[in-house]
Amino acid sequence: MDSLDIPGSDMQFPVKSQSLRDKMKRRREAIQNLEASVASNNQTSESRSIKKRKSEEMMVALSEKEKNKEHMDELSALLSMQSAKEREERSQQEEILTLLRKPTAKELSLMNTFKSQDGGGVKEFCSYSTKRECMKVHKSKEPCSKLHFVKILQSHTDPGLGDCSFLNTCFHMDTCKYIHYKVDKTDIEKSYEVKKSGVFSGRSPRVLESTKLVPPQWIQCDLRNFRFEVLGKFSVIMADPPWDIHMELPYGTMSDDEMRQLPVPDLQDEGLIFLWVTGRAMELGRECLKLWGYERVDEIIWVKTNQLQRIIRTGRTGHWLNHGKEHCLVGAKGNLPINRGLDCDVIVAEVRATSHKPDEIYGIIERLSPGTRKIELFGRPHNVQPNWVTLGNQLDGVVIHDQETLDRWARIYAHGYFMTEQLILHPR
Repeated sequence: MDSLDIPGSDMQFPVKSQSLRDKMKRRREAIQNLEASVASNNQTSESRSIKKRKSEEMMVALSEKEKNKEHMDELSALLSMQSAKEREERSQQEEILTLLRKPTAKELSLMNTFKSQDGGGVKEFCSYSTKRECMKVHKSKEPCSKLHFVKILQSHTDPGLGDCSFLNTCFHMDTCKYIHYKVDKTDIEKSYEVKKSGVFSGRSPRVLESTKLVPPQWIQCDLRNFRFEVLGKFSVIMADPPWDIHMELPYGTMSDDEMRQLPVPDLQDEGLIFLWVTGRAMELGRECLKLWGYERVDEIIWVKTNQLQRIIRTGRTGHWLNHGKEHCLVGAKGNLPINRGLDCDVIVAEVRATSHKPDEIYGIIERLSPGTRKIELFGRPHNVQPNWVTLGNQLDGVVIHDQETLDRWARIYAHGYFMTEQLILHPR
């Protein structure tokens, strides 16, 4: 700070370095800052009030929207409610449908005729497979009364790999490292004990009194050169042809033209035909039915299950998807009287050997047309049934019990039948 000397005096006065102009400048800046702060506060308060007003407006709009929605819901509920007249008409319709679904006395009598008194001696498998899993799920010390399985653990089995996809149909069980199963012997013994105790005595499946049981008949032959007229006429035909489905199969197949040219019409004037088809043969099968003079009237689906009664997911057939089912086309010709409405068009059954169809199909056919002549084409030893004639090149010899058929055989095949006669084998 500088000092100011006054003449004639020993006193000195300090002089400020800022000028009056600087002071005024700082004062103006302070005032401006103060005004700016006040203006900013005013703007903030105004924006807050605006936001508050907008928020209130939105809340009002939402509440009005909810009220409108509630009103619309109430209006829709009122409009959807049935009137007294509509409720009365609905009740009458349900009553009529109930009466229509109720079987008549004739239908009840027919169902009782074919109904097994004891369920056919069939015992259900437990859905939890093993006894250990069954007790674990039910939290019980004893398993349920159904049949169970036990694991087959051999020296080469690796339990960590889980269950084999093919189970009891596996081609390599002697070396397969996955887990396989067999039915628990103790459960089988219990079922035998129940039967021996007399619970099932006198309750065998009933057979129509008018039905004449004929022992199984079969003919080992090649259907491409066999003369069907030797057999006479049949009411029901079933066929599981060796279709050429363009896959590697453990048996020989027939070409499409050979299938079309089979003299199936010679076997039947009127009746039903059950034709098993799969893959590309589904369209060819329909074509064959039409060529043979049949109208396709229905279709049976076989849903395949494995040994543990679970749906097959790794079938051995199918170009695009693994096949877990097969189809059986039902064709009709003429006006054969049949029993309608007794069975369902779905069979859920376990897969066995290759091309081995479920035994349930024989029961369905017998209930449809009881006591009539039936023939199966392309059959194998496991297909022979009472009241059926089975034809196939894998059968053993010729067994005929019907006298009329024997007479025709002696007349047509007086010098014997040769499977390879008039056949030309084409290399594949």
